[in-house]
Amino acid sequence: MALKKLNIKTFFNAGILLVILASLWLNPAPALAMAGAEETALPVFSEFSTTVQDGRADLPRGVYVPNVLAFPIVQQPYGYGSFLSSEPEQVTQFRMASQYGTTGLLAHNYLAGASFFDLEVGDEVRLVYGDGKVEYFVVYEVLQYQALQPNSPYSSFRHLETDEVLSVEKMFKRVFFSDGNITFQTCIEKDGDLSWGRLFVIAIPKVEYERLVLLGNQ
Repeated sequence: MALKKLNIKTFFNAGILLVILASLWLNPAPALAMAGAEETALPVFSEFSTTVQDGRADLPRGVYVPNVLAFPIVQQPYGYGSFLSSEPEQVTQFRMASQYGTTGLLAHNYLAGASFFDLEVGDEVRLVYGDGKVEYFVVYEVLQYQALQPNSPYSSFRHLETDEVLSVEKMFKRVFFSDGNITFQTCIEKDGDLSWGRLFVIAIPKVEYERLVLLGNQ
């Protein structure tokens, strides 16, 4: 745990959160960039899985949510912790989150991240690895926060439903420290402010979700 504390402190001091937690809104596209895009039917899962496989057993290469989204996953290059894909049909794996047990999937809200707003509690999430292995998750939480200092890498965050305020460090731990979850992240735009808030959608392993449902029904 001491190592984790050291690593995350260095991470915050480096200011990378300016891009990750604080500013996925960088390099904004025009507001109408996606407006004219036609909705396309999702591929069937077997076809999607085949297209993203590359033989790498250690890396997730695609994420699929029935009737919601189907995106290949690209990796952040080593040494480029602020990298975020500008391709409309890709999500980016947040490399540092994997050090804390979480598969972090990032996208701009005017690109692939627009689909994150369609995710709902109970949705099944399928994570496809390069060798074809599939891991199953279920959306457990949908969290929306306002960034109280939206242009600062050290902004605090206010939960839109409970008004709970978290520091940037507590926010990071809240959404990216886990024992194997997936966290989708994108920005929330409001009144023309591209950096107004953050959306986090947390999916937990399907077996864990089913266990919690069973306990809740007892």
